[in-house]
Amino acid sequence: MHSTENADPAELAKFSDLAHRWWDTESEFRPLHQINPLRLAWIDDLVPLKGKKVLDIGCGGGILADSMARKGAEVLGIDLATKALRVAQLHALEAQTEGVTYREVSAEKLADEQPASFDVVTCMEMLEHVPDPASVVRACATLVKPGGRVFFSTINRNPKAFLFAIVGAEYVLNLLPRGTHEFAKFIKPSELAAYARAAGLDLQHTRGMEYNPLTRHYWLSANTSVNYMLAMQKA
Repeated sequence: MHSTENADPAELAKFSDLAHRWWDTESEFRPLHQINPLRLAWIDDLVPLKGKKVLDIGCGGGILADSMARKGAEVLGIDLATKALRVAQLHALEAQTEGVTYREVSAEKLADEQPASFDVVTCMEMLEHVPDPASVVRACATLVKPGGRVFFSTINRNPKAFLFAIVGAEYVLNLLPRGTHEFAKFIKPSELAAYARAAGLDLQHTRGMEYNPLTRHYWLSANTSVNYMLAMQKA
């Protein structure tokens, strides 16, 4: 069993303080609202979500979890930021979204409770905010059923990612609140793939995400130099 939570109190406080703004599409969370259709379409194309049992780890205010439920999945969203979860629950009620529930629990603790329980596990924009990302990856591998899929998205660690994701996004374009990301916590695709292999997950697909600040347009590409997503399968 896990005696301590794999979470940074400062990170939880940061997202809790902004919780009331999760569903404001012009707030600090506008980038998440803009990239969500791209993430959702990519996941649903690789694994049609209708009828699937899905776990969204680090769900925050529920942007991805809610949209996956609207695709017909049975979704559980988990997070350790209490206020963000309350916002997610309230939104599900107001939007009358069926098939989505939320719970305040860590991935590791849920893995102890419900191993091999989910067809699909998503962990998006979360690994760069926890002290031990490899522990979360192991939990994802435990939680997904054999043959099931796990999806990760995070930020590469290199000079370009520092320039784009921190200097550009937080200080020049003000897309995100300053201090949202710490460069040292960024994860190279090779590192994430190694965590996954060690946990029994096989890398199936890789996608990058790019942004044009002039048009405010996001798109998926083969370029994983800054934001990237990996699709894994459990053997």
